[in-house]
Amino acid sequence: MNPRTCSALRVAALCLLLALLSTTVPSSAGAQENPIIPGPPAPLKLPGLQHFELGNGLRVVLMENHKVPLVEMEMIVRGGSVLDPAGKTGLATMTAEMLEEGAGTRNSLQYADAVDFLGASVSAYASMHSSGVSMFTPLSKLDSSVALFADVVLHPAFPEQELERLRNERLTSLLQAHDQPRAIAAAAFNAALYGTSHPYGVTSIGDESSIRGIRIEDVRGFHARVYTPRNATVIVVGDIGIEQARGVLERHFTTWSGDRPDFPDLATAPQVASREVILVDKPGAAQSEIRIGRIGTDRLTPDYYPLLVMNTILGGSFSSRLNQNLREKNGYSYGAGSGFDLRLAAGPFRAAAAVQTDVTDKALVEFLKELDGIGELVSDEELDRARNYLALLYPSNFESISSAAGQIAELVVYGLPDDLFNTYVDRVLAVTKEDVQRVARKYIDTRSISIIVVGDREKVGKSVSALGLGTIRMMSIDDVLGPAPTPGVGQ
Repeated sequence: MNPRTCSALRVAALCLLLALLSTTVPSSAGAQENPIIPGPPAPLKLPGLQHFELGNGLRVVLMENHKVPLVEMEMIVRGGSVLDPAGKTGLATMTAEMLEEGAGTRNSLQYADAVDFLGASVSAYASMHSSGVSMFTPLSKLDSSVALFADVVLHPAFPEQELERLRNERLTSLLQAHDQPRAIAAAAFNAALYGTSHPYGVTSIGDESSIRGIRIEDVRGFHARVYTPRNATVIVVGDIGIEQARGVLERHFTTWSGDRPDFPDLATAPQVASREVILVDKPGAAQSEIRIGRIGTDRLTPDYYPLLVMNTILGGSFSSRLNQNLREKNGYSYGAGSGFDLRLAAGPFRAAAAVQTDVTDKALVEFLKELDGIGELVSDEELDRARNYLALLYPSNFESISSAAGQIAELVVYGLPDDLFNTYVDRVLAVTKEDVQRVARKYIDTRSISIIVVGDREKVGKSVSALGLGTIRMMSIDDVLGPAPTPGVGQ
């Protein structure tokens, strides 16, 4: 069973446990009079973070964990897809993919064989605001693994033939997206909120024009500009002390040089002005994909913990209002939920579900009812269940050294305090009903939202229009994604 499946099962088990804890099942008259009340979640106590810096300006954050002889390293550089230049959308993610296509004196196959021989793994990524390379290794192979890790960061091969292969893979993905309602809905939603000139409004892999326009010199230029020691932090987690970590990093990274680049400020996107319905025609669709939302807030908001609790009640757990309404009560969907995508700039709030075509209009009514209702009365039971859900689930983020490194990466990217991990539970449990209602009214306003429906226009168009929710804009899939590309043609 793979780790993702295990994690999903653990989350499901926790959800079941919480449901059981929140329900009193009397077995006798005495039990009814004295129900068992679960105690508060135990506080989380993790090892402290240690910081040091190499002579070239490379910052290092270390969390020791000596339970198993394994080490995880993650090199984070500031700068991701928000830095994609005009006409080259997808450059940051393409650069990250190309980092895995050979390094040093090895081509991609030779490099993969060398990593596998050590029982290690090395992978690269790019997100909105950061890019990086992660490495996992047995402690006994640390020095050899870090040598390969450093080669990817410092000496990537960037073979042009691999760029052409990745280009065709992306064009194929774009072609496939034309038949994927979820992908269509995501693209339409982001563009509706941010427009196609804002980095948050476009897909991170780019469109056909930008994918075809990326050249190997663009990849090399992005890497040279962004991947520098003064723009980077290495996260180290595992069976390693500070002196050993310093020594191995100095051996392999002291030749790396470069200053931190100047990055332009990200433009502030205006809030959705009014309520608008965008209906994207997907003829023959058995379901309608619904996305409802507006611009939310950023990760550094002081409302972070009230937002977590509020959204858990609204749509962030199986027992949330949205899921109980659309799935359990009405049977419109297999699942409905909501969330805030908290970034360096204000990210989106979205509520989402795939619903049966013939109840699309009814589902929209229920969505809006729950979005309006979350700003009103919240019960003590809902509040306790949401806070306990978040508090009990949080330690699972540190169950492996890789997941712990991911949590530390969030601190690095957003400049969060070192004590966040050990204070998280207390801050969640301190959220009140008044906090929940305040942030719900502040961030969720159904008078200014975008409503995206991807479905069969002939079957849902009239009934959705009859709801009178606002201005309706009809779009085709090509309007959202552009014409379907032909991979391998017109390079």
